[in-house]
Order: sequence, then structure tokens, then C-alpha cells
Amino acid sequence: MSAPRVLVTGASVAGPAAAFWLSRAGYDVTVLERATELREGGQNVDVRASGREVLARMGLEDAVRSRSTGEVGTRFVDGDGEVVSEFPVHHGGDADGPTAELEILRGALSRLLVDACPPTVEWRYGDEVVALTQDDRAVHVELAGGRRESYDLMVVAEGVGSRTRPLVLGDEPEERPLGMYVAYGTVDRTAEDDDWWRVLVAPGSRQVSLRPDDVGTTRAMLTFLDDTPSLEGLDEQQVRVALRDRFADLGWEVPRILDGFDAADDLYVDHLRQVRCPTWHRGRVCLLGDAAWSVTPIGGGGTSLAITGAYVLAAFLSQADDGGHVEALDRYEGWMRPLVEDAQDLPPGVPRIAAPHSRAGVQVLRWATRLAALPPVREVAARLTSGPEAERPLPDLA
Repeated sequence: MSAPRVLVTGASVAGPAAAFWLSRAGYDVTVLERATELREGGQNVDVRASGREVLARMGLEDAVRSRSTGEVGTRFVDGDGEVVSEFPVHHGGDADGPTAELEILRGALSRLLVDACPPTVEWRYGDEVVALTQDDRAVHVELAGGRRESYDLMVVAEGVGSRTRPLVLGDEPEERPLGMYVAYGTVDRTAEDDDWWRVLVAPGSRQVSLRPDDVGTTRAMLTFLDDTPSLEGLDEQQVRVALRDRFADLGWEVPRILDGFDAADDLYVDHLRQVRCPTWHRGRVCLLGDAAWSVTPIGGGGTSLAITGAYVLAAFLSQADDGGHVEALDRYEGWMRPLVEDAQDLPPGVPRIAAPHSRAGVQVLRWATRLAALPPVREVAARLTSGPEAERPLPDLA
């Protein structure tokens, strides 16, 4: 008998990880990506807890370490760039702090995952699903390029803005805005840059940060609170003007970042929102990663959850008898939901508490980071930011 066929949509992190494990589970895998090529850009991500265990089972832990961004820890700074508090990388322990031991650029991780897949995986770029139907035997898809194909299963791993999710679940998923914008971009590295993640918390509910990478540039981020998606519908130039208007009064490295964003070809702006779905599967189609459960950078652990979910999905499918995909998808969802719900359950006041509006509030937050940086407290804080760790062992791949 021929191997069952599965279509995976999305080739960032969750999709390639699913392709790897579904191939191991005996599936004939096709990966479909809307972009015309693998997107190797992106910001810093980390792999923690259960995600790191899955990475080790893939034999990729050393490869990820070899592409480390070189980040040695996190420092909070004041408006003059003076260090307020610092949190070095916690090596060799069972918990990470704000900077994890395994820090890597999203695009570099994506490339490693793609290259780890066997040659039997088919990669298609520049196309996407525009319609789908299901019956007792298959899921039938129509692609933007005009092809019509059928698969035994389909995995939607496209990210928070998935265009395929509505084709599966309609308007059932809830997108919960967190009231915060994040703008990412790459800027030139200067002699003043070091290998710390430097964070400035500024009045007006704003944050500014700079992070090292392993390709000779620096990754910058601007965040600010905004209950309305006020930047939606603006073109790139209008977005740059809006960011400059909001941050132009700040010193430190902010003028350099704003100038760098004017020239950056990778500027990305997102109004953060969680995705909460009543179910992650319907029939022969399931959702994975941010398409199913976006936790946002505020919740943290999104990359680790994507890698863990890809393995758990493949493991339960590998254990299923012929035609047992419904039970397998139920078990996948039951295993993953506690981790996801824990990550989405933000502490009271988050993210507003991390972005005070007043100068007094900023000063209180700085004092709080000094306290959190004390060695006894830092150990507790590290456990709170250590990532999605399951309270039971990972299922076995049959």
C-alpha cells in the first residue's frame, strides 16, 4: 500500500517541524508555502523546555547552538544607556531566563528544519489553498495556481494570520488583541553594540530594544501600547512616519533605530493578538502552531510550542490504526492544550504593567528589575520564564 499523503501549509517553523516528524511517521509529505521562497529573515527566537527536548530528538540541538545569535543575557538600561539590571544566560540548568541558552534567528531555525527533512518531502513555494472540502476518504483542496488535489490529511501551520484557518473553522476562532504594537527591523551593527539584549522602558508605554545576531547586524524592536490597530491600512512609508512621530522624543539609540528602519527592507509591524480556537481540528484537517494558538511574544514560548506540537501530532498519528486519525487528533489536542492555555494565561496587568505610561511607573519598573536580578530572586524568575514544559513525558513515535 502507498503511504498516506499529508499536505502541510506553511514553511516557517511549525510546518517544517511537522514535515520532519510526519515523514518519520510514514507519511508522504508535501509542504505548501505562499511566499515564493523560504523566508530566511526574521527576529530572534528561542527554544526552551519541551521544545528543546524535541529538538534533541531531531538531532538538531548542536546545529541550533552553532547558529546562536551570541546573546549573553538581557540588560535593562535607562535613557542614557546606563545599565539598570542584568540577567545573564543561565547555562546548564533546567530553566532559562529572558535570554534562553538556545537563541537563534527565526529564518536560521527554519532553514535548519527544512534541511533536516528527508528528500522525499516535496516543497512548493508561491502557492496557497483557496478552497477545501472533505469527505470520509480525503480532504480536497483547490490552490491559487489552479491545481486541485486530494490528501489523506492536512496540517495548517501558517501563523497567526492564517488564510486557511477560516476555510476550516469559519469564524469560530477568537482573535484576542493585547493592545500592543511591535515593530521589528534589522539595523547596521556599530562599535557600541555588544552581545546583550538591551531594553529601554520609556514613559508613554513604550519599549525599545536591540539584540545581537550572528550575521553581523543588529535586530531592533519598538513596542508601544495602542488599544486600536491604528497602523492597519498604512503603507510602509506611512508606518515609518508614524513610528518616528511616536518615538522621536527619545534619546539613547532611538534616532539610530528610526533611521535604520527608514532603510530596512524587513520592517515588520504587528498588533499583537492571541488566537483561541474552540477546536484545533475538523475532519481530516488540523491546525498547528500560531495558526491554532498564537501566544504572542508576550506569552512567550511560541517557537517551542510549535516544535513540540509538531512532534506530538506525528506521534499520535503514528500510533493510530488505519482510519484512526480522529482519535489521534483528539489525543494531540488533549496533550497540547494544557501547555498552550498556560502560555496564554497572562499575569494580571500584562502587557500594560511592562510598559508604564508615567515616569514614576517607569522608575518603579526599573526598581522591580533590580530586585528580580538579585541571585535568589533571579532563580525563581528564571523558572517563571523557562518556557512550556509538559508535566508528563512526550508520547512515543510508533
